[in-house]
Parts: sequence; C-alpha cells; structure tokens
Amino acid sequence: MMRERDIRGVTRRKHRSLTRPDKKAKPAPDLIARDFHAERPGIKLVGDITYLPTAEGRLYLACWLDLATREVVGYAMADHHRAELVVDALDMAHGRGNLEPGCVIHSDRGSEYTSTQFLDRIRELGLRQSCGRTGSCFDNAATERFLGPAQGGDRHRIWPDRATARAEVFTFIETFYNRRRLRKHKIFGYLTPAETGQRHQHALAA
Repeated sequence: MMRERDIRGVTRRKHRSLTRPDKKAKPAPDLIARDFHAERPGIKLVGDITYLPTAEGRLYLACWLDLATREVVGYAMADHHRAELVVDALDMAHGRGNLEPGCVIHSDRGSEYTSTQFLDRIRELGLRQSCGRTGSCFDNAATERFLGPAQGGDRHRIWPDRATARAEVFTFIETFYNRRRLRKHKIFGYLTPAETGQRHQHALAA
C-alpha cells in the first residue's frame, strides 16, 4: 500500500560517533568501571562531546558531569572539537566544581582526551584520568543520558545558526537541567542537581 501511494517512512539519520582514538596514544585505565556513584561532589566527573547541526555548520559541545549530583559543572562550545574544547570545559569544571586533588576525570578514548594538551592540563590540576573502551556507550552511560536532552531530543532538528544553538544549550544547562530538573531517584532525594550539591555542602558544614 505504501508503494502504491508513494509513502515512505521517516528514518533516523545515522549518528556517527565523534570518538576517534589516537592509535599511538596509550589510554588511561578505566577507574570508573561503570560505577556511576560517588559519595560526595568533586571526586568523580564524566565527560563527552556531541554536536548540534546548524545551518552554519556544526556546534560542538563538551561537558563534564559530577557523578555525586549529576550537575553539569563544566562545559564549552565551539565550531571545532579539538583538544582545547575539552580543556576549556575542564577548566570551567575545576573552577566551579570544587574538585578534590586526585578527582577522577572519566571519558572515552577519543583523540581529544588522549592529546598531550589535555593530559598536561590534568596533571597541572592534580587530577586522575580514566578512559572507557572505544565505541562503548555503556562505559560512559551517565553522560550519554545528558547529551540526548541537551541536543533538543530531536536528531532531525537543524538550528538556524550557531549563536541560537549556543544560547539554547546555555539556557538548557543553567536554567533547566541543573536547577529545575528533578532527579527522580531516592539516591538523589528527588532533588535537582543544584539542590543535591547544596545538600552535600550543608552536610559538610555540619
């Protein structure tokens, strides 16, 4: 019937992974091992890169989530996904995330995360790198669950320009995800990521 009426189903575009492992780089060990729980903020971060298609070209987003609160503590956007993108996001996370010395920084094995620039910055900040396996979304599932909504939940959407996409991502993270989105799980006390972080701070002060 569809052929007779020239009706075609809508298919999702194939989503190509941005992970391009550097075959010459020696990856860090997996210190997370799919344990996405943290006793307190500042000891485990997970990060990844995605992109938003715009009429001007892609806008790349790198982010870091704190596993204790699931708050996005660091992010950066640019028209490229070179190493400085993930470094800029990490610098933001270090500045606002109260990271402890030796905090685990977990990602995939993409060339951005195995670059000399990124490794040097991790050492300068006194952090520890952790890498999951290439092409395994389960090794970084916590970040994958954030990136879907951050992209607007629609693979077919194309933003008119990078400025519009950038503004919407900023609003999503700072207005909705961190401060209004409830963590519907008893571990997080049915609080937003920001409220979960405040609860940890009050407990530490007490």
